[in-house]
Amino acid sequence: MLPTLRQMQYLKLLSEHGSFSRAAEACYVTQPTLSAGIQELEKILGAPVVDRARSGVILTAAGQEAVRRATSILAQTEDLVQAARGAGQPLAGRFRLGVIPTVAPYLLPRALPLLRDQFPKLRLFLREDLTQRLIASLKAGSLDAALIALPYDMTGLDWAHVEHDELLAAAPANHPMAMQDRVDPASLDGQDVILLEDGHCLRDHALAACGLEPPKGVGDEESFAATSLPTLVQMIGSGLGVSFLPAMAVQAGLAENAPVTVRPLATAQSTREIVVAWRAGSSRAAEGRLLAETLRAA
Repeated sequence: MLPTLRQMQYLKLLSEHGSFSRAAEACYVTQPTLSAGIQELEKILGAPVVDRARSGVILTAAGQEAVRRATSILAQTEDLVQAARGAGQPLAGRFRLGVIPTVAPYLLPRALPLLRDQFPKLRLFLREDLTQRLIASLKAGSLDAALIALPYDMTGLDWAHVEHDELLAAAPANHPMAMQDRVDPASLDGQDVILLEDGHCLRDHALAACGLEPPKGVGDEESFAATSLPTLVQMIGSGLGVSFLPAMAVQAGLAENAPVTVRPLATAQSTREIVVAWRAGSSRAAEGRLLAETLRAA
């Protein structure tokens, strides 16, 4: 006998929720039904997959390995279903797209009307999150594609180019930078540099483009960090330091209402590449490429 997809789904949800009752609720079955499914799975595998404790459910070593494999199998099965439903109708039906926060508010308002016009049967579900979590969701099968920025470790993923987004230097309006046409990244060394919090890939892109080290606080104090681009602009305008902004966001009006000077950098490396990424081997690869093509037009 082989495990069923339903049993693998029960185990995956059990690992995610850590509780039989919550896992049963998530897959719309009763708790006894889910428990019986897990017990049958254990008989088939010949090993326990969970330890039942008062604090909740703990996966055994066999259970962890089973979840890892089940996640991949379930993702491929869902790919099969979506491919069959959308055969001959690209970008029709449900499509789950992840987008990083430094792209979503600035590209999507231009792109979504175009997608609606060209693909009226598309049901687009959007999730905004940091790159590392979007890629984890891609590999787990809970997203079909993600709109992210490179460079980034893309092991196990394929992608299609959307655009190159220039990184611009930003400073308070009365900063000496306002007198320059282009800013030498070396001139920013030693200045108070404000960046987005750890986890935002734009932080790493900006540091790499300028060859700068991550800013450090004085003594035990941490350096300033912003949670979003609008917050970052307000911090720059308040005189807390200098930073970097993506041209995509500046062109969308991000810095219009703040006392901020924005200038291009005097380096050829000051860009990030915006791409649509999907799991390598995914049946939705053609749709990922089509989506990237449509976003390029936007």
